[in-house]
Amino acid sequence: MSGISEIAHAHFTAPYGPLLEALTLAQYGTTTALSPAQECVLVEADTEGLTLRTYDWETAVSVEVPAATVTRTGASLLPLVQLKRALAAMVAGETKAAAARTTITLAGDLLITDHLTVPLDPHPVGEYTPAPMPAPIAATVDAADLHRQLQRVIPAACTDDTLPTLTGVQMVLTAQTLTLTGTDRYRVAVADLPATPHPDHPRTTSADPDPLTALPPARVMTRLSKHLKTLTGPVGIAYGTPGLTLTTDTATITVRDLTGTLPDLTKMFPDTVHSTLTLDRATTLRAIKKCKAMITAKGGTWHTPVTLRWDDDGRLTLAPRIGRPDEIARIKGVPIPTTTLAGTTPTTRDVHVTPRYLGDALDALAGADTITLHLRDQEEHRTALRPLLLTSGPCPTSREFAYLLMPVRVP
Repeated sequence: MSGISEIAHAHFTAPYGPLLEALTLAQYGTTTALSPAQECVLVEADTEGLTLRTYDWETAVSVEVPAATVTRTGASLLPLVQLKRALAAMVAGETKAAAARTTITLAGDLLITDHLTVPLDPHPVGEYTPAPMPAPIAATVDAADLHRQLQRVIPAACTDDTLPTLTGVQMVLTAQTLTLTGTDRYRVAVADLPATPHPDHPRTTSADPDPLTALPPARVMTRLSKHLKTLTGPVGIAYGTPGLTLTTDTATITVRDLTGTLPDLTKMFPDTVHSTLTLDRATTLRAIKKCKAMITAKGGTWHTPVTLRWDDDGRLTLAPRIGRPDEIARIKGVPIPTTTLAGTTPTTRDVHVTPRYLGDALDALAGADTITLHLRDQEEHRTALRPLLLTSGPCPTSREFAYLLMPVRVP
């Protein structure tokens, strides 16, 4: 046992509930670990309290356990999955409330409760590669706002690893605005949220500060958004090496940037449109579900488009594009109530879109009774189709949330 005592020194007590919550967050920093030491959690007990650290070269997590009491300073490097499983075994048979209150003691490599004492399998602390120091906080944003806008933008990010740059969510800080952008070439989602510059950051004192840009992987931000969902209050945003850092009261999470930046997509968003109209969201969502179900029933795939069709009187329907041309001509779509807000009401016009992408836009605008659709007329002799623009408000230039959707070209 003397060898064990030389490599496992942290001693603390903590309630099971807060400890498990901290370990669950720390586990985000072990997802892509390639060595046994980086699959561990570094437990640091010092005069300031208990801190758990993980780092898998893509994500670094440092989380404090404020409910813990340090009984001896030191560090232990413990297999994280083993530790979580052992903790679950310690409270097996208890009610959820009783389990959350159970006092857990770690003494070097020994895990102790009133009922059990078991040794763990520590690693030498020196085998652990620490994460780089995070950059200073540049601004703060509201946790709920950041979670909501990430949920809107992430589905538009590419999932094709052969286009690695497009698999990220670009996060650009300019003045007092944080802009999130995701694209997979067929759609672009952009969302703005207010940011409060940090008074001690160098860019705060600049008269015309340069934008700060990060491109974390969308799949990592998807995992982290689960943590953001549980938070209230401000989240610090920092830009540096190796990437974007999010800081809360008890945790610091750094995500390594992807290589490159997204192309300039602003020129794709129109300043003026020919038609602005609102669609009943519930009816449109129901129509999409019916069309997708019929496409599946008729042997189509998720690539099979649906058709937004305006008749001679400006009435809109949504229909699946399935079957032979003569069969398509006989399909009658689901009527969708619309209200023209500006410009002219579209007539005698078909726009074909991918139903999954249109559905993602409706999901992003959940909570609203209507969605706003902006259209531009197709220019004569122009071969490229003009995209549809959906926004959270009536203005086509609003970036609180904007979703650009490329139509599908059909024979």
